[in-house]
Amino acid sequence: MPDALEPRRAHGAAGGAFRSNRMKTDTHSSVGEDPPVHMGRVVTASISGALLEWYDFFVYGTASALFFGRVFFPTSDAATGIIASFATYGAGFFARPLGGIIFGHFGDQRGRKSALIWTLSIVGASTFLIGLLPTYDQVGVWAPILLVALRLVQGFGLGGEYGGAALLTIESAPGPRRGFFGSLPQTAASIGILLATGIVSLCDSAFTDEQMHSWGWRIPFLVSMLMLAVGMFVRTHTGETPEFLRQRNPATCSSSRSGERIPLFRAFRNHPRNMVLAFCARIAETVSSNIINAFGISYVTTQLALDRQIPLNGMLVASAIGILACPVIGWFSDRVGLRRIYLLGAVSVVLVSFPFFLLLGTASVPAIWVALIVSYNLGPTMMFAVQPTLFTSMFGTDVRYTGLSFAYQFSAILGGLTPLICTALLQAFDGEPWGVAAYMAVAGLVSLVATVLIRGSSRTASTAEPACRDVKGKD
Repeated sequence: MPDALEPRRAHGAAGGAFRSNRMKTDTHSSVGEDPPVHMGRVVTASISGALLEWYDFFVYGTASALFFGRVFFPTSDAATGIIASFATYGAGFFARPLGGIIFGHFGDQRGRKSALIWTLSIVGASTFLIGLLPTYDQVGVWAPILLVALRLVQGFGLGGEYGGAALLTIESAPGPRRGFFGSLPQTAASIGILLATGIVSLCDSAFTDEQMHSWGWRIPFLVSMLMLAVGMFVRTHTGETPEFLRQRNPATCSSSRSGERIPLFRAFRNHPRNMVLAFCARIAETVSSNIINAFGISYVTTQLALDRQIPLNGMLVASAIGILACPVIGWFSDRVGLRRIYLLGAVSVVLVSFPFFLLLGTASVPAIWVALIVSYNLGPTMMFAVQPTLFTSMFGTDVRYTGLSFAYQFSAILGGLTPLICTALLQAFDGEPWGVAAYMAVAGLVSLVATVLIRGSSRTASTAEPACRDVKGKD
């Protein structure tokens, strides 16, 4: 502003200062000016809650691969027990779409924060109760029934977590750095694997095999209550995202959102193409991560008959690297583009599918570790780091929670069934893993094609679409 205007602003300074301050307060809503955002607090709230929920889900996957076959299905042979255990693992994924739709609805209608507090409470409580369940030897068939019931509740809560946790950060971040900030909550997945695998590995090394199957498996589930307390404290002290507040403001959004009050219907009407593309683009990430983590651990310990500490420790290192890799990938995406990074991850899934099992088949500890570390970080981690920011750019603010949750959670059904599908493929191929490798490669190709077809995603996701205009995005 030129200096010649300064005397005019100085006139009536006493009353003018008051009017100016009041005007700034009153016009936040009228002109869409955002209140100050403390990104450190926002990121902490997003990560702390997401960490608990990813920890809970991964500790279940690890326990189902190593212990639940004997604890909850002891009347079956070893292979059938593992299949039954993986079936309960997959059950949680069927509940996730329902949770995504319901919490997406309330998250788009009433706010991201309130939905996230509910998801955190549901997942934390159900995980804690799994650690208190009676075994098959104690109550018979009621043990697996209760296990499946709590797994469904756990999946329902996690279904609403992904979209909300991502939006809490992305919708609060500055535009040129949304790739970086959007990747930070994604580190919770790797931290969750690290903690889940680390605690199971620590217990497994401290107790005998009999003690682990008797009561030691409960410890990782009971520990989640501590994380729940921390996560609830942080999230209840965090505000709503500026973009949601802006789109709810009647001064900036006076229309009726085209008369459609249900976000899911509105999302399919305004963004049909992107709903399908986001769903397909996510398949490679969910399939490959479950093959590498849940099925990979089971394959090494049962099919190759190696000590379970080998894959557990390998995943510890892989997830530790993933924690550092996510923000680096996010930072890089702000410079080269979100879609390019995601394409690279999908290509990596295709390329590593067969070498992954070739390295595992050597039964060499260094080779197994290389397979787990390289495959996990070049494939699913690379996609996962930029996934929410890329998908956010595909939907308007008023349906973004629903759009993200739908694409993520419905594709998660296939991911949840992946360990079960892989076990069946392994038996169909007489113990050879090539059917599983082909399944992983096909999943990568599906996401590769879908990502190529995504149009209009900029280097950083533009989340400034006014929901009141029901814009159709860049389909």
